[in-house]
Amino acid sequence: METKKTTISRSRVVLSQFLACLALNFLLIGLGMSISFVTMVVPDVLDAKEGLSLNKRQASWFGSMAFLCQPLGSVFSGPLLDYFGRKKALFLVNIPHLIAWLLMYFAWDVPSLFLANALLGIGTGIMGAPSATYAGEISDPLLRGTLTTLTNSFTSTGMFIAYLLGTVVPWRQAALLLLSVPAATMVLVLFVPETPIWLLSKGRQKEALQSLCRLRGWAQPEDVQKEFNELLQYNDAIAKCVICSCEGKPETEQCKHSNYNIFKRMFLKFKCIMFAKETMRPFKLVMAYFFFHSMSGLQPVRPNMVNLCRALGMKFDPKAIVVAVGVVLIIMNLIAAIVVKHIGKRKLILSSLFATACCCLALSVYSGTKLPSDVFSYEAGTFPKQTELLPVILFMMLVAFTSLGIPWILLSEMFPFKSRGIATSLAAGFNYLIFFLGSKTNYNLESNFHIHGTFTIYAIIGFIGVVFLYFFLPETERKTLVEIEAFYKGNQKIFADDFFINSFRKNKLRNQNANQPMLVNRD
Repeated sequence: METKKTTISRSRVVLSQFLACLALNFLLIGLGMSISFVTMVVPDVLDAKEGLSLNKRQASWFGSMAFLCQPLGSVFSGPLLDYFGRKKALFLVNIPHLIAWLLMYFAWDVPSLFLANALLGIGTGIMGAPSATYAGEISDPLLRGTLTTLTNSFTSTGMFIAYLLGTVVPWRQAALLLLSVPAATMVLVLFVPETPIWLLSKGRQKEALQSLCRLRGWAQPEDVQKEFNELLQYNDAIAKCVICSCEGKPETEQCKHSNYNIFKRMFLKFKCIMFAKETMRPFKLVMAYFFFHSMSGLQPVRPNMVNLCRALGMKFDPKAIVVAVGVVLIIMNLIAAIVVKHIGKRKLILSSLFATACCCLALSVYSGTKLPSDVFSYEAGTFPKQTELLPVILFMMLVAFTSLGIPWILLSEMFPFKSRGIATSLAAGFNYLIFFLGSKTNYNLESNFHIHGTFTIYAIIGFIGVVFLYFFLPETERKTLVEIEAFYKGNQKIFADDFFINSFRKNKLRNQNANQPMLVNRD
């Protein structure tokens, strides 16, 4: 007797995947708090008359210290993700933050303050790969864009909480309160399922099927059988010896690589996985997008945001403006999660980066025409006494358009399963290094080119990024992870599918055909 399929409502499927992401979302709240907490500490300790005090250069290093240490955490992120699995990794990555918040609360001198911030950075680095991978692997193609984009709003919520606490309580008490988030995350992780594809990679088929049923609206096995069979086929394909596939050996030939010593085998496996074109093509593209997004204005000035607001002569209290920044980030991330389903990731990325570059250019023009040339955001004595509303509007526009960018979302879906752990962790590590260079060089750029010159440089980087991504960024919305991998594995050059680009291709092909000599039949 044939088993009848039950009809699972779409709302039930959405609910099951949203609940599965709940622990991840709490993790991202903690991540947002850790990367923004320094913004509230710097103005209180910069040349402070009592308690802990940092000079200008120390403040510059303190603001970028976490970003410098984040790649160190990312190094451990990939192996942790692949060995323990996505679920356990989501649990373990909270431990550095538990220690860091305690150390931040008890910081007794400058080195201990730096150490606490370094631990926050290491913890954030370790969080990068699990947070980017989990949502991508549990969601179906129709929901992945929305769910992964929605995770940005939780990171922004964490930033908002840190900014808000920084205005109502001293930063030490704020650190103690923020300790509760990683603790709550560890509890929530206990109730989420492991990703089906990781369970299959470990030969745990029964658990993988149960996980998939739960993630598809608490369905019955027969309701998800088609998707499960596709996952089984994909797992069989990736379970073959990576080194043999890389060397082009036929499947009938016996694999001899298991006889190699562990270090040689690990080296060859890393080489084959990382330098495969289905890994390197998206890796280079994601890193380019991270660079253009991170260096386009907001990220480099974030650690010194409160003082920058004062230097630009903004009309309202700088700490209140920073809290408003947190609110804007949350709202725009929610809008991005809705919009991406309708216009796709490509259009969202290009339009947000272009608008961000325009905002930087507007801030540059304002700074060059309205501010005295000696204004320096790291020197309180140079801040203008006259305040205006225009810089508040321009800066909020910069925040709004920057928050529509989704580099972390691409990170969650671009890489094949075999390299997803290591490639995601390396990409996250390089991204944090870019964050560090951006925030650290902000001091040097501003001291040499003033505020207007600094924002001009950020605008130029943004415009270059728009042109580059226009030609090389494909659309991945509504594509399965297998389809995305097959796209990058293909032999075609990676150019976007766009009306203008397609017209250029047709004209080029037409010209090539016209220049070819005609073959004359002499019979």
